[in-house]
Amino acid sequence: MGSCVLVAEDNVMQADMLGRYLRQEGYAVRIVHDGRSALDEVRRNPPDLLILDVMMPGVDGLDVVRLLRGESDLPVLMLTARSTEDDLLHGLDLGADDYVTKPYSPRELMARVRTLLRRVQRTGGTTDITLGDLRVDPDRHEVRVRGEVVECTASEFRVLHTMAASPGRVFSRSQLLNAVHGLDGYITERTIDAHVMNLRKKIEAQPRRPAYLLTVHGVGYKLVDGSGA
Repeated sequence: MGSCVLVAEDNVMQADMLGRYLRQEGYAVRIVHDGRSALDEVRRNPPDLLILDVMMPGVDGLDVVRLLRGESDLPVLMLTARSTEDDLLHGLDLGADDYVTKPYSPRELMARVRTLLRRVQRTGGTTDITLGDLRVDPDRHEVRVRGEVVECTASEFRVLHTMAASPGRVFSRSQLLNAVHGLDGYITERTIDAHVMNLRKKIEAQPRRPAYLLTVHGVGYKLVDGSGA
């Protein structure tokens, strides 16, 4: 049996359907139907990934993320019927790793699950991060594209490394602001947009049609492997 996924979803029918999808992909699945049970289950027997519905009775999904982040770096994928920017940003700011908006396609959901679990399972002696033709080396503070060194400022490197360490994860601008805190002077979310624009000029073959550093409209940015898959 593969990695263990804990599903916290108060809708029994949706929880069972999601469990079937996951089992078909070879994952071990545990299901709970409220936030308090999710917290108890994570603390008693931590899974490899938590799929968490936002709207649950009692302790809701956002509360679960907030409480978990004080004690665990367990990857969390949020399920939400809400589509407003504030709700999504709040969940990401609290520490959720990614989100899927209902109704979702099984293929999209499974792709997100695989991405998060790959991040957890990454091991090895090197700290280099390779995404397609892009390599980020935090020890040397070096970025290479197709083997060629790309010069980045300290803040640009910090933004890029933050996203490269969690490929596919969506970062809000405020999360990326935290990454460069103390490196820039007066900074705003527009500063992050400027760093992203400059990074695209340096790492993308076509900065206006980026393959690596993607915009997630209304939320923020994510870094992917450039394959377009």
